Amino acid sequence: MQVHTNTDNHLEGREALALHVEQVVRATLRHAQEHVTRVEVHLADENGARSSDDDKRCMMEARLKGRPPLVVTHHAGSVHQALDGAARKLRAAVDSTLGRLSEHHRHPAPQSPE
Repeated sequence: MQVHTNTDNHLEGREALALHVEQVVRATLRHAQEHVTRVEVHLADENGARSSDDDKRCMMEARLKGRPPLVVTHHAGSVHQALDGAARKLRAAVDSTLGRLSEHHRHPAPQSPE
C-alpha cells in the first residue's frame, strides 16, 4: 500500500508530518492492506494565518483493488485531530465496502430456472 501526503503552504514540518500520516494510515488500514493499493492524504489549513475553530482539513482518498476510490474528509481544530477523524471515517468506509463485497460473495444472486 502506497501512502502519499500532500500539504498546503500553511502547514509546517512537512517531512515529520508525512511520516506521522503514513504511520496512522498504515495502522488504521492494516487489516485491509491486501485490498488497498494507495491512499492519498491532503492536509490543509483553510484559513491560513487566521485562526478559527475547525479550520484544519484532512481529506483521504483510498484506492481499493477493482473498486472506485473512497473519499472522506474531516475538519478539526488541529491537524492531528483532523487526521485522526479522517482515518476513523476511512476505516469505516473501507470496512463497509469490504463487508458488502464479502456479503456478495457469500450469498450470490439466485439463478433463474431455465
